Order: sequence, then structure tokens, then C-alpha cells
Amino acid sequence: QVQLVESGGGSVQSGGSLRLSCVASGLSYSNFCMGWFRQAPGKEREEVARISRFGTTRYANSVKGRFTISRDNAKNTLYLQTNSLKPEDTAIYYCAADRYSRTGCADVGYWGQGTQVTVSS
Repeated sequence: QVQLVESGGGSVQSGGSLRLSCVASGLSYSNFCMGWFRQAPGKEREEVARISRFGTTRYANSVKGRFTISRDNAKNTLYLQTNSLKPEDTAIYYCAADRYSRTGCADVGYWGQGTQVTVSS
């Protein structure tokens, strides 16, 4: 059974940083596109960043230049380094894996439980 477990969330002041982690099990991690999504209160879930099995990345415009997604295939772990955090970054952040193994990224098939990030001004 696929399991994605996030950690690293917390409360920080504007301008601060957090490093989110996601440990995956139950799938051939290195063969899947992985990603981070977030959902703020009253808002739809949105894509933050994705990284393919080969390390190709893409970012939402709102986080580009501030966040970095990376993966360590030897540890089955996904990371999101968040810098220069703003109050509007406050949300529950979810780790996600694609439904199917592929070269690029497509539809999400699996979700983690989420980790809360709160940024105060």
C-alpha cells in the first residue's frame, strides 16, 4: 500500500524558511513524478512544485525563486525547501505521487496526510 508521510511543517515569521520532507513507501519511488501541493483555508488545492523521475522541475509562479523541490531516490524522500516565506504561503502542504510511472508528470494518484505551514507577519 502506498504511503506518503510529510514532516517539517511549523510556524515561522515572514521571511523565514522551512524544509518539508516526504518519505514514500509502497511504490517504486524513483520511477514516479512527485510533487508538493497546498491548500489554504477557503481555497482550492493548488500545485506548488513537481519533479519528474529524471529531476525536471516546475514551479507555481507564486513560489518561483523562493522554493526548491528536490528528491533523494536512495532515501525514497522528497523535499521542499521554502525560503522568504510570506503570510500568503500559509496552508496545509501535501506530498503527492503520480498515478502511473512515466517520464514526465501527469495526474496525481496518491496523497500524503499533509503538514501545516503557518507564516505570520
